[in-house]
Parts: sequence; structure tokens; C-alpha cells
Amino acid sequence: MPILDIELVQPDGALSPSAALTQALADAAGRALGAAPGRTWLRLRTLPAAHYAENETTVAADELPVFATVLHAHPPQGDALAAEAAALTQALAAGLGRSPQRVHVQYAPAAAGRQAFGGVLVR
Repeated sequence: MPILDIELVQPDGALSPSAALTQALADAAGRALGAAPGRTWLRLRTLPAAHYAENETTVAADELPVFATVLHAHPPQGDALAAEAAALTQALAAGLGRSPQRVHVQYAPAAAGRQAFGGVLVR
């Protein structure tokens, strides 16, 4: 049940991502996470470059970052977490045509006991 929230920083005035791109990212993320079909959910949002900054520097259009937050019922730990983060970073970078160094993955606290689907709490 991984849920991914992806925020794509893109050049000002860029077109919104297509449904095909969103689906391709969900498919790639599902493979990277080892999830069965229909078990990885992805929400893609964009952020105009004018609303993103790094202190004391200017970020070129080809260096704009991608931020991903992953929510698992029970996140992997240790080496498994590191391997998953690396695989997911590579998958998202490839799908978006971005450098893996500009893809940043954050893991949310475990969803078990605090996330409900249709009123049913995940355990």
C-alpha cells in the first residue's frame, strides 16, 4: 500500500504533466517498490520554479528538483530502506528525465494505526 506524493518543480509556464506521465511514474514506482498491480498510489503535483529557491544560489532549469514522500503501512528498515530509496530515486529520475541527484525521497512515519481507507484503519 505505498502512497507516493511527488512534487515536481518545473520551469515557469511549463505545461502540466500528462496523464500518461503520471501513469508511467506510478508503474515505475510500483516496480521499484515491488508492489502488486493497483497497490501503489501516486499523486503528482507541480511547483513553478518561481516558488522554489535554494539559499545563496540560482537553480538552473535543468537542475530543478523532484521531491517524493513515501507512505508505507510498515516502512522497510535499515539496508532494505536504503535499497528501496535508491531504486525509487532511479525510477523517478528516469521517468522524469532528471538527474538522480535532484530527486529527494522522504519517508513518512508508518501509516499503520493512523491511516484509514474508506473508514477502515490500516493495522
